[in-house]
Amino acid sequence: MATPYPPPIPPIVHHPAFRAEMPPGHRFPMDKFSRLAAVLEAEGVAGPAGFVRPEPIDLDSLRLVHDAAYVRGVVELSLPADLVRRIGMPNTESVAARARAATGGTLQAARLALEHGIACNTAGGSHHAEAGAGAGFCVFNDVAVAARRLQAEGAVRQVLVVDLDVHQGDGTARIFDGDPSVFTFSMHAEKNFPARKAVSDLDIDLPDGTGDEAYLEALSGILPELLARVAPDLVFFNAGVDPHADDRLGRLSLSDEGLARREAFVLGSCLEREIPVAGVIGGGYDADIDRLARRHALLHRAAREALGA
Repeated sequence: MATPYPPPIPPIVHHPAFRAEMPPGHRFPMDKFSRLAAVLEAEGVAGPAGFVRPEPIDLDSLRLVHDAAYVRGVVELSLPADLVRRIGMPNTESVAARARAATGGTLQAARLALEHGIACNTAGGSHHAEAGAGAGFCVFNDVAVAARRLQAEGAVRQVLVVDLDVHQGDGTARIFDGDPSVFTFSMHAEKNFPARKAVSDLDIDLPDGTGDEAYLEALSGILPELLARVAPDLVFFNAGVDPHADDRLGRLSLSDEGLARREAFVLGSCLEREIPVAGVIGGGYDADIDRLARRHALLHRAAREALGA
């Protein structure tokens, strides 16, 4: 259920359109978005006020990042077949509405993070989408659009993207290539998708089977120094849960406990330095939707605990 302001603390952004209609048997776990919202409500993580409901992103904001022809193809349902195959989702009204709602959700979460310190979307993290094309189940690059919109408004100047999805944030890296106002950091499985990696401002390639301790040691050796050096006005945290050992598109070996420690570390590191952080859920492909939703809920629980709510 959507709520008026004031939002819950920390704010959680959700829209029913995050779940698009998909062909039977499609391998993207679309039901995880509605199930995540149900888990957060049942556990009281969303608080008595419920969710903040975002507006779908406007086309002008999309065109700050994406080519006008590509935006038009998505919303007018006229994408060429090769681009539809690259995305891996049908070019339908439901999928287009989902992409716009999720991108609006990340922008709303970013605005709320600037106000409250932390805010999280129950979708987002479509980091394979580039300026002229989507890819890997990603239609619009929501983090890139939100960053560009806030910069255009003068709300932020320097942005840091902390992308901990198991797959490299290649689209985000290409969008901001050569732009020092957005620092892109991606820590991912070296041998996973995409086969042709982009060049982020900082890439950490992890070997197959990396577990909790090695993963967290690598992250803790990087993030505090990175926050101090970049000094961002806002952090976007892609908290993909596909580094989990049971994820079918993973290759790493994190546990639920390891993911929970990761979320707490990232959010806590930002708050310690009074840097606002907007969380997006990123990838997660466990076949068990209930288990997957609970795993994604780790981000929202950690946000609540970080603010002492």
